[in-house]
Amino acid sequence: MGRYQDLYQRSIEDPEGFWGDAAADITWYKKWDKVLDASNPPFYRWFVGGELNTCYNALDRHVENGRADQTALIYDSPVRNKIQKFTYRELLDQVSRFAGVLKSLGVNKGDTVVLYMPMVPQAVVAMLACARLGAIHSVVFGGFAANELALRIDDAKPRVIVSASGAIEVKRLIEYKPILNKAIDLAKHKPETCIILQRQVVMAEMTPGRDLDWEELMAKAEPSPCVPVKATDPLYILYTSGTTGKPKGIVRDNGGHAVALRWSMENIYDKKPGEVFWAASDVGWVVGHSYIVYAPLIAGCTTILYEGKSVGTPDPGAFWRVISQHGVKTLFTAPTAFRAIKKEDPNGTYIGKYDLSGFRYLFLAGERTDPDTYHWAHNLLKKPVIDHWWQTETGWPITANSLGIEPFSVKPGSSTKPVPGFDVQILTSTGKKLGPNKEGLVVVKLPLPPGTLPTLWNADQRYIDSYMKLFPGYYFTSDGGHMDEEGYVFIMGRVDDVINVAGHRLSTGSMEEVVAKHQDIAECAVIGAKDTLKGQLPVGLVVLKSGVAREDVEIKQELIQMIRNEIGPIACFKEAVVVPRLPKTRSGKILRSTMRDIADGKTYAIPSTIDDPSILGEVEEALKKIGYSRTDEKS
Repeated sequence: MGRYQDLYQRSIEDPEGFWGDAAADITWYKKWDKVLDASNPPFYRWFVGGELNTCYNALDRHVENGRADQTALIYDSPVRNKIQKFTYRELLDQVSRFAGVLKSLGVNKGDTVVLYMPMVPQAVVAMLACARLGAIHSVVFGGFAANELALRIDDAKPRVIVSASGAIEVKRLIEYKPILNKAIDLAKHKPETCIILQRQVVMAEMTPGRDLDWEELMAKAEPSPCVPVKATDPLYILYTSGTTGKPKGIVRDNGGHAVALRWSMENIYDKKPGEVFWAASDVGWVVGHSYIVYAPLIAGCTTILYEGKSVGTPDPGAFWRVISQHGVKTLFTAPTAFRAIKKEDPNGTYIGKYDLSGFRYLFLAGERTDPDTYHWAHNLLKKPVIDHWWQTETGWPITANSLGIEPFSVKPGSSTKPVPGFDVQILTSTGKKLGPNKEGLVVVKLPLPPGTLPTLWNADQRYIDSYMKLFPGYYFTSDGGHMDEEGYVFIMGRVDDVINVAGHRLSTGSMEEVVAKHQDIAECAVIGAKDTLKGQLPVGLVVLKSGVAREDVEIKQELIQMIRNEIGPIACFKEAVVVPRLPKTRSGKILRSTMRDIADGKTYAIPSTIDDPSILGEVEEALKKIGYSRTDEKS
């Protein structure tokens, strides 16, 4: 057997021995009593009895052990034409002082802090400062609208909210403060304090008695030391879209998280301390948590915080400039970013302007890497292009080409093989295990490895209902796919109504709730249709109330604005079409998957339960008008 097979087999057969060895790379205040507590399935707990501090493992121990003057963080902002570098010593100073700020405002171990921040160094500082105190941070992506932020405030109940005056999206300014003010007005829970980072490009009006200025607080801050926490204590809550419209608070623990991320940097990404690692994502997403902030710093690498896009800041050569200028060895981003580069610069002319000789690997995740994008990127870079698959829930890769263990040949369309610790299987809807090349539901046999979600925030039963109930003894990923005879995994996409827009998971149910509020809409459905750039885009199908005689285009524009106001521009909701009626089963269930097949150009079977098959023709004609149709070529 090869090294991968040896390690993988041990991780499944002897998880306590495997992860106990991996935990030696983390600094502990107190060693664990038990590596894995399996006494209350499906609530498994890793490193029970152990005590550590995640911030100490990310910063202090490197300063103490000879990396104080190594660059820890590079802030690269083409939208502000600014580059700023922080050594481990400098970043530790900022973090310990901001921890002192939070402590002076009454934030203690176990308290929650919501962060609503753009891609600025202070976002990283605030996350690590929370970890330093044992407080639980919940970062909300800056693109979310006020009501989405309010939902998260009510669920997390933060003592303090940390935000900024605004963000720069390419050339557009987004004011955060009015969104934050509205969210607090909407929320039942009211934070005691808001800390606001004033950015010169867009100044915010402060609310007396509640809002405090970041810089003023930092000027008089006293540094705060690390607070030991239990391995099983929460590090953060990260909300992901739920099918009910209410976001699910993914909980991440301290001990398993640190062990898994440290292990992944060496064994999956083949990273060594001191090397430059760049995850071109956002701190508001799980990729930003895991691979902008925590994993690279725990591993002693240099990480890049990039406030820009793959195109437009200023051109399709933006990524090549960053790689060349900062000596990036590994880039991790979403396929969407490369599809955007391909669209703007199909021949790859910009890459010739930069020296990429030191660049080693491109990792793609967040959505399935289609073969066309894989081949284009591989031919352009002449470097390994690695598709890997994971979820907000898992926090790190489920399947990957684990380059630090044993590199495998690439099969376009596959995210390669299960990562050690993840017992991936393909099941039928009745729970029967499928053989090679049989399409089914992708599950992971319990227990999940360290670093994955131990539960949902204040919602143990929802955790069971969402992930464990369908197949007892297994974690249901909500993805469909198959595994070939060599163990390569092919993920084909979501099987629920959460769609993947440029790597961002969004609930179509939430969008339907917004669309249904329109005064002229009788009923509606939102489906995720394939898109060559974004992966999927939402498309609304609406039935008008009787007697409505307004122009369809006018209604569509109003719906687009409603989604933008209530969910945010991130939804990319740009298409809605009026249909006479929606296809339904006899019991009244809307046939969303059938409509999705029509929009995607797939040949579809007419469901036996449909109440009137002629409706499908009406839907097909309506979708054809907006550019979605079933053609012989697509079929």
